[in-house]
Amino acid sequence: MYAVIETGGKQYRVAPGDVLQVETLAGDVGAELELGRVLAVMNDSNEWLSGASLSEARVKATISSHGRGEKIIVFKFKRKKQYKRTIGHRQNYTQVTVNEILA
Repeated sequence: MYAVIETGGKQYRVAPGDVLQVETLAGDVGAELELGRVLAVMNDSNEWLSGASLSEARVKATISSHGRGEKIIVFKFKRKKQYKRTIGHRQNYTQVTVNEILA
């Protein structure tokens, strides 16, 4: 059984027991939450559920940790103008463990 969910403007395919990093979510480590919108669900009996049949579908997860990703270097450059600029960026994330999919 797996589900396709949307959280933080991105879509993820999740199954029970999966660990994934999503955009920062409010909550303490160990807190249980429901993840975003459920877009589709594949049952154990290989039935594909989507649209109106998903009104009661839920994906429950537990927050494992909060953190920051690897640093990404952004380099801006304009030739012949002596313009160079280097910027670094680290994106915040929340690591969650999927507990169950209720469909």
